[in-house]
Amino acid sequence: MEVIMTDSIKKLSIICSKGSLEGIYPALIMANGARMEGIEVNVFFTFFGMDAITKKKQHKVKVATVGNPAMGIPTLIGAIPGMSAMATKMMIKKMEKLDIPPVAEFIEMIHDAGGRLYACKASVDLFGLSMDDFCPQVEKILTVGEFYELSAGAGIIFT
Repeated sequence: MEVIMTDSIKKLSIICSKGSLEGIYPALIMANGARMEGIEVNVFFTFFGMDAITKKKQHKVKVATVGNPAMGIPTLIGAIPGMSAMATKMMIKKMEKLDIPPVAEFIEMIHDAGGRLYACKASVDLFGLSMDDFCPQVEKILTVGEFYELSAGAGIIFT
């Protein structure tokens, strides 16, 4: 059986709301993959997802070991001091072997490939941040309504 595709994705909007390593990377991988396929992409960072674009935090993103059922360890074990740091170190080593770049480098790659990056105004206000707090690849702070306007006609992915 042959499948004939008549429509292709031309525009994608990604919402990144989680600030853990396993919360940020899916958004970055999807955005990078979209740009590599020639798809227009807008990434909207909200709540703790803004850690990926915040200068002081993007180099300190960690794996969440508490309350993360995918870790396969009891919450009590995940809460032991140093567990998150150890899990993060192990994950980063695996990612380096696969040539997956660190968050800051990934953000730069997406931007350089034409991806557009935005911070959520409500979250920026909630956390008392400004444009000065973000890496230079962030284009603008947008309201949700402004992001919806940019997303007209786009597929939307929430990570």
